[in-house]
Amino acid sequence: MKRKLIEKLYIGEEDSGIRADVYLSNLFSDLSRSYIQKQIKNGSILLNNSVLKPSQILKNDDEILVNIDTEAEYHLEPEDIPLDIKYEDNEMLVVNKPSGMLTHPTSVEKTGTLVNALLYHTHGKLCDCNGLYRPGIVHRLDRNTSGLLIIAKTNDAYEHLKRQMQQRSIEKKYYAIVSGIFDKPTGTISADIGRHPTKPERMAVVENGKPSITHYKVLEVIDNFSLLEINLETGRTHQIRVHMSYIGHPIVNDSFYGGEKLPVKTQEQVLQAFSLKFVTPFDNTQKHIETGFDNDIIKTLNYLRCRK
Repeated sequence: MKRKLIEKLYIGEEDSGIRADVYLSNLFSDLSRSYIQKQIKNGSILLNNSVLKPSQILKNDDEILVNIDTEAEYHLEPEDIPLDIKYEDNEMLVVNKPSGMLTHPTSVEKTGTLVNALLYHTHGKLCDCNGLYRPGIVHRLDRNTSGLLIIAKTNDAYEHLKRQMQQRSIEKKYYAIVSGIFDKPTGTISADIGRHPTKPERMAVVENGKPSITHYKVLEVIDNFSLLEINLETGRTHQIRVHMSYIGHPIVNDSFYGGEKLPVKTQEQVLQAFSLKFVTPFDNTQKHIETGFDNDIIKTLNYLRCRK
C-alpha cells in the first residue's frame, strides 16, 4: 500500500558538495536511485522551492522538499539504551555518544542508534524537521568517533541551533592521537575537501573542494605520537581525519585514512569530540560543556606511556 512521504531536509556543511540524487539515495536507501531520479524529474522533489536536477550539487543551507509516494515503512522504535546526558532543558540536550554507535538509523540499521535511545528518553519529543531517520539531530559524528552532540527537542530549537552552526558560532573541540611529531606546537590546516576522485565513499583534499580549516594544538608528545586538541572552523565530512592524513599525521587506528594500527583495542580512529560552546535556545545563555578522555583515548595513552 502506497503512502505519502513528505519531508523537508536541510543541507549542512557535512553534506554539501554531494549530487542531489546520491544524497537522497543514501538517505532513502529503501528507494532505488532511478526511482528518486524519476521523482526529481517529475517535480516531486524541489530544491529551494525550485526545479531540481538529479546531478545538481548540493550546497550548505539548501532546503529540499520531498513529496513522493512510497511503499517503504519508516518507523523507528524507542529503545531503553543508557545515555550519558551532559545538559538538558525543555528545548534541547547535549549527549555524550559512545564510539561504535550510529548517530541515527539508516534503512539498513534501524535499531541500537543514538536516535532510538533519544526517542525513549524524550518519549518521542524530538524535532521532526530533519528527515524521518534524523529526528532531533542538529549535527552528527561518525559511528567510531565518540563525543558531544547537540540534540533539538523542538523545531524552534532546531532552527536556533542550526543557525548557530551555519554562522560557525558553535565552537567544537576534539582530542585525537596521531602519528608523528610536529615541528611547531600549534598550526592550521587550510585545504579544500571533496569526494575522493576514484573512491566516492571517501573524502580527500581535492581541487575545487569545499574550503576546510582545521586548527590544532599539541598537548603531549609520547614516543613518535602526539595527542592533539583540535578546533574546527568548518565542518566537512571526515574533516579531521582527512586533514591529519593529508599532512602526514593520520589518526591512530584510522584504517580508512591510513592511520597506524596499534595493538590497542579501539572502535577505530582515536578521535573524540570533547567540548562544545553554544547559546541555548531556551534563554539565550552561553553554555560550555566538556567531557573527559573516553576509553579509547585512555587506553591508547596508557599503552604509549607504558612502552616508552
